[in-house]
Amino acid sequence: MKEAFINHTISFITNNNDNLSALEKEKLAYGLEGIYLTITKTVIILLIALVLGFVKEFIISLILFNIIRYPGFGFHAGKSIVCLISSTILILGLPYLLININLNLTIKIILCCVAVLAFIIWAPADTKKRPLTNKKKRLIRKIATIVIAVIYSIAIIMLNENVISDLFLAALLIEAILVSPFMYKVFNESYNNYKMV
Repeated sequence: MKEAFINHTISFITNNNDNLSALEKEKLAYGLEGIYLTITKTVIILLIALVLGFVKEFIISLILFNIIRYPGFGFHAGKSIVCLISSTILILGLPYLLININLNLTIKIILCCVAVLAFIIWAPADTKKRPLTNKKKRLIRKIATIVIAVIYSIAIIMLNENVISDLFLAALLIEAILVSPFMYKVFNESYNNYKMV
């Protein structure tokens, strides 16, 4: 189904624009694959969230996660099934767990400190396909990730005893996990790819 979607879309675009080079077609196929996988993965996870009665919280958690993910980057699974499983566990499972257990404020503060420290040490974490070779951009992304993490931490503390506090914490922890070398080692992916270019 994925291949059919990509091939039909490329055929349609090629029929309307015959000036595409082989490299442009390859880039288009890569982008279309990303779109296809993102949509199908999101739909599957959304259906699971619907079964759990967790749709609104999942969407809020996903938005909060993507805000900090943008500058922080982090682990990307090499295979779509690994991506689906890890995304389901982290992006759906962790927020669901945090909402259903009562963490006291002290534990939340400790987890916030650990996450901010993780961003200071490891963010941004690049991938083999997208190495962050520009030193200035890496620094800007690191600072942005840390600033967002501090803002999230303040929100977590101020909104304590509220579901939103747990969702902020989930987003913070998910990104901290994804920038850590641990995830890369577990899935045998290369880390600090900018050093290899």
